[in-house]
Amino acid sequence: MISQLTTTRRDPRNERVQHSPSSIIHESFDSHDARDLYDPQDVPDVNEFADKYMPDDVTRDFAKRMHYAAYRWKRVRGMAEATKWEQAYIKLRDEIVLGNRKLVYKAVRRRMAMSNRADDLIGDCHIVLIQAVAAYNPWMGIRFSTYAYTCLVRALSRMSQRQSRDWLSKSVPLDAFPEGEPGQNFEPELVSNAYFRIDEFLQADHTLLTYREKAIIARRFCDQEAGQQTLEKVGLELGLSKERVRQVQASALGKLRQALLEQTAAS
Repeated sequence: MISQLTTTRRDPRNERVQHSPSSIIHESFDSHDARDLYDPQDVPDVNEFADKYMPDDVTRDFAKRMHYAAYRWKRVRGMAEATKWEQAYIKLRDEIVLGNRKLVYKAVRRRMAMSNRADDLIGDCHIVLIQAVAAYNPWMGIRFSTYAYTCLVRALSRMSQRQSRDWLSKSVPLDAFPEGEPGQNFEPELVSNAYFRIDEFLQADHTLLTYREKAIIARRFCDQEAGQQTLEKVGLELGLSKERVRQVQASALGKLRQALLEQTAAS
């Protein structure tokens, strides 16, 4: 039985080997039967999991063989041998990604259901999934699905913040914002009279946004005294979770963008 936690270490990229990845080294890689134990060819057909998640034990086995292939790739001398192990590493990595690709759709569907950029987010999340596969340590006893899903959710949170700012910045020309940045405070004298000011939509009698949407947009983007507040701080003030604040903000920004585009087209 191979011991688990104390026998692995990170193997950094090798400058001698072009494009070599950062990977994991296990002490068993130097054993006399390592080649048989981690043979890259002795794996199930990934097509078996085309319509379902790759089982965790299979993912773990693929990952061990993948790291072994990286270990051999970085240490062989001949070009032909290095190419063989490089191709084995890439093939195993890609098969893990294919076998677990449904994690991407699960994360986007649950965390970004209101987004109108779901296709773009799915593409970005596939890159995150590839990075998660490369960094995953299969000897640590952590389920890959748990590890990868956490990576995806965190990446989506960062994408959501960037996306919200992008939506707001594209609602009107950049010269309608102070110094061209949507994250700064809005000063009426700096905004052209040819465009609606954002704060016009935040008035109590304006019906475009709900009271909660107005409160969140004001605190996130237009609070001149406190400055731009974080999602977490706004949530604490309004008694909402950070995720709920993000969802309401996304809805409000979508309404603002549409209204401003319609006003610009009419002018």
